[in-house]
Amino acid sequence: MLSQLVRGRGSEAGPVVLDRRRIYILPTRLGAVFAVFLTAMLIGSINYGLSLGYVLTFLLGGVAVVGILHTYKNLQGLKIADAGASPAFAGEDAVFHLEFAAPGPRFALNLLNRSAEPVRFDVEATRRASVRIPATRRGRLKPGRFTLSSVYPLGLLRAWSYVQLDHAAIVYPKPGGIPLERMAAGEADTGERPGTREGSDDFAGLRAWQPGDSPRQVAWKVAARSGMLATKRFSDVEGATVLFDWGNLASLDAEARLSQLARWVLDAEQADLRYGLRIPGIEIAPGNGLPHRQRCLEALALFGLPEHG
Repeated sequence: MLSQLVRGRGSEAGPVVLDRRRIYILPTRLGAVFAVFLTAMLIGSINYGLSLGYVLTFLLGGVAVVGILHTYKNLQGLKIADAGASPAFAGEDAVFHLEFAAPGPRFALNLLNRSAEPVRFDVEATRRASVRIPATRRGRLKPGRFTLSSVYPLGLLRAWSYVQLDHAAIVYPKPGGIPLERMAAGEADTGERPGTREGSDDFAGLRAWQPGDSPRQVAWKVAARSGMLATKRFSDVEGATVLFDWGNLASLDAEARLSQLARWVLDAEQADLRYGLRIPGIEIAPGNGLPHRQRCLEALALFGLPEHG
């Protein structure tokens, strides 16, 4: 048991139920002071033959012994399960969710991870607790071991247990600094550009001219006044299709390419474009929507990493 306490049990699939083999209990600093105080009271009662001193000493000692049981039972029987993890971008916090269930109320629980701030909560029947852990680099982030503890009800003893579930959060590359609007003509393969339909198109504003735009859409009066080409946008313009290609960012190193591609995926999704992604070994067909966005970002996050890294 001591070796398990020092090394930990390793990752577990869960759910985990806390029993006597998983719960450890020791006096807190306050509990140690209380024990010294009781010892002094007992010695004084013996030396001076104080009957009321004996009564008070053993009364307080009995309360402390009962407190051991209540502190232990505050963790005993708790069921802990993985409730998923929210993805994050490198440099942000990934959020890990744990689901707690108990046959009765549990009070003043403290959930701690060495990389995060403590989370304090009670459990009536079920409760979800979330822990924010800094994500410093892309890939899979495993939170490691959690420590669940409690000093309820007297604060004289601390009961704790270690939990290390087999779960991970996906950390996307930190988005690069070049927005999609400034993307050079050779940095992406482009399919259909916006084109107007004949009929009742509603004018929706101007945008910068892009190669492939129809001359009929160019705002020539604006170009004559400002010297810059601009393209008219209409409310029923057909969406563009863009393919973001790893090979078109040859001037950047691998991590910088992944960051820049992540930025363009976010920009394209925000602009409601159809976009695809091509990186070595992976090609994702054009599409849009949150599942498509997540698929592209996950491919960038896990590129070049071991399958179970």
